[in-house]
Amino acid sequence: MPGQPRTKLFYKIGEVSRLAGVEPYILRYWETEFPTLAPRKNRGGQRVYQQGDLDTVLAIKRMLHEEGYTIAGARKKLAESASRQPEPKKTVEPLASALSRFKSELIEILDLVK
Repeated sequence: MPGQPRTKLFYKIGEVSRLAGVEPYILRYWETEFPTLAPRKNRGGQRVYQQGDLDTVLAIKRMLHEEGYTIAGARKKLAESASRQPEPKKTVEPLASALSRFKSELIEILDLVK
């Protein structure tokens, strides 16, 4: 659909910074304050954010900048909402579909290290 950003598997810190409208140092600080925000790091030590991490960043920004929460209050609210969410159902996907998804993720990772 034109005008809508493509959902990616992985985002670099600069992309998340741009999408969220906050500086990268703010994202790094939030990682120390919010246990629910913990992007993985690739072999080169770069942060690799997934869609869930991006959603968490946007929720943190909304709570702090629009809803007036303190960092402690936002941390508590995120922890409460994380504990209320049910465990996702584990589904078994067909082998061909799983391999296709795995291949796509590997291609994304290769693009990150280029």
